[in-house]
Amino acid sequence: MTENYINLGNWQLVFAAMLILVNVAISVWLRLGLAKTLLVASARMVVQLLLVGFILQSVFELETPLPVLGIGLVMSALAGIAAVHRTKRRFAGVYWDSVITVLGAAFVVTGAAVLGILDVSPWYQPQYTIPLLGMVLGNILSGVSLALDRFMEGVARDANLIESDLALGATRWEAAHPLLNDALRTGMIPTINSMMVMGVVSLPGMMTGQLLAGAAPADAVRYQIVIMFMIAAATALGTLGVILLAFRRLFNARHQLCAERLQLAPREH
Repeated sequence: MTENYINLGNWQLVFAAMLILVNVAISVWLRLGLAKTLLVASARMVVQLLLVGFILQSVFELETPLPVLGIGLVMSALAGIAAVHRTKRRFAGVYWDSVITVLGAAFVVTGAAVLGILDVSPWYQPQYTIPLLGMVLGNILSGVSLALDRFMEGVARDANLIESDLALGATRWEAAHPLLNDALRTGMIPTINSMMVMGVVSLPGMMTGQLLAGAAPADAVRYQIVIMFMIAAATALGTLGVILLAFRRLFNARHQLCAERLQLAPREH
């Protein structure tokens, strides 16, 4: 641990938690109805992070890949499920498609970084593998959710136009291609926008965390560059994969649109 590293105590966390009262006060003042949600979200975040910290402390002391792989699988599954929860429409198999896509994209990109770029030995060192996987998953989740929601909404909105194109002899790919492009663009734009202003407008979390821990700025910058390229690649793979799977679910091999498979998501209370 470096000399400049500042350890945070429980009272410092309590004082930090009081900052959420700013959000609660604004919600109450403007009658936004978010006060309870903010408090519940804050409590869940604290509990979840403390639990993760406790688990990782134990995992970091192990010298076997199985717990690391198990945690990675659970994280990926939860990310895939959470991505679907943010969409307005669903179809049979959407959760499975999302989980498989998120898991595949995250493991491929994280594996390439751990084995080929960072050259971590052994490869399953949780100090590197789990934080990298977590950052990648968070961004894949957002990209997959945005792209999937945009594609399904586009199919529901333009169903008549799509069926007209198909009736006039267009293939399913030709009829759906504009929607596919729009969905992929929507899923990747947040990552591109983040990369455009990084270092000028914002200092990302990975870099900030390393600087607070006492790492040299040049080293922190190099790690952040690696992370951003990982995120960009993983988001592109995740959004492409989930949209192609959704395309296969909603357009059958006879070049017909199966719009009836789309259902509005149940309202969550």
